[in-house]
Amino acid sequence: MTRTGAPAHTAGAPKPGGPKHRGPHIGPFALVSKTGLTILAVGLAVLAGGIIGLTVTYHGRYTPPHVAAPKPVLPPVGHAQTPPPPQDDQVAPPVSITIPVIGVRARLIHLGLTSTGALQVPSTITVAGWYTGSPAPGAIGSSIIAGHVDSVAGPGVFYRLNTLHPGDRIYVRERNGRVAAFGVNAIHLYPKDYFPTLKVYGATPTPQLRLITCGGTFDPDTGHYLSNVVVYATLVS
Repeated sequence: MTRTGAPAHTAGAPKPGGPKHRGPHIGPFALVSKTGLTILAVGLAVLAGGIIGLTVTYHGRYTPPHVAAPKPVLPPVGHAQTPPPPQDDQVAPPVSITIPVIGVRARLIHLGLTSTGALQVPSTITVAGWYTGSPAPGAIGSSIIAGHVDSVAGPGVFYRLNTLHPGDRIYVRERNGRVAAFGVNAIHLYPKDYFPTLKVYGATPTPQLRLITCGGTFDPDTGHYLSNVVVYATLVS
């Protein structure tokens, strides 16, 4: 798809008038406290309940994500119930993510906050990033992993995230070698202006995983996708 003009300005992004954007670009999509219990605001958009979200500058043949209603995740065959999660102090930082059904096997980098208070994003489309202000995957709470959908270079690490279905497995390897397995509960597509910040980033009583990327309609005039794909998953082993 031919791109025209420069990307529209978003909160935390460079002001219009700079060099023409040529690589993957992701805007800030949330502010989250270090405890994960308080969701901060990113400008008036977040105060109004919206969120900027991940944005990139390449459309290709991207298909709007499948939106599924939440379904319970069943324990593995042969198990009477899902095993209890490990204590938070036993959960090591993540180092990689694998999603066999869509061919994802990628290194995980650590993401913090920028000087403006926005969430950092991966500098390349080949890796995903764990937000260190959220619990480590496998600990109690909503663990956040973000990645690009695509760029001018081609498909990104989460290009096929929209094709996941309830029951699919996501595996996150920790630094100590342990692998946390998550079962997909639901996949939702949210307009960036109405992103449910508290639902995605808010505290939970059980170990949860949230995968976030761009999705929906691509606006060639601004160089941005108009929505975010969010995958909800629960620890199963």
